[in-house]
Amino acid sequence: METYYKPEHLPKFGEIAKGGKELADKFFAWYGAVFQDGALTAREKSLIALAVAHAVQCPYCIDAYSEDCLRKGSDLEQMTEAVHVAAAIRGGASLVHGVQMMEHVSRKGM
Repeated sequence: METYYKPEHLPKFGEIAKGGKELADKFFAWYGAVFQDGALTAREKSLIALAVAHAVQCPYCIDAYSEDCLRKGSDLEQMTEAVHVAAAIRGGASLVHGVQMMEHVSRKGM
């Protein structure tokens, strides 16, 4: 089945440097540093990345960080919980904008 997102594109991510090596090198150096152990472990950062991947709905990132989470010792329960955290934040963000709608309706006298 033909889809817009192709799993075979993910391993080609580094090829983006063909269009601007200097900037790509800086990005990949920074990206790598972000995911090193620090105040958070690399495993915790991977779970955060998995949650964010779902929030921004990036199929490539979902694939990459599902694999990375498993590789770093996370289990399905932890990964699913991270996804639910992202869903709760997205849902809450939608609902809190309801206050804006209620104020608009109130100004209109309805």
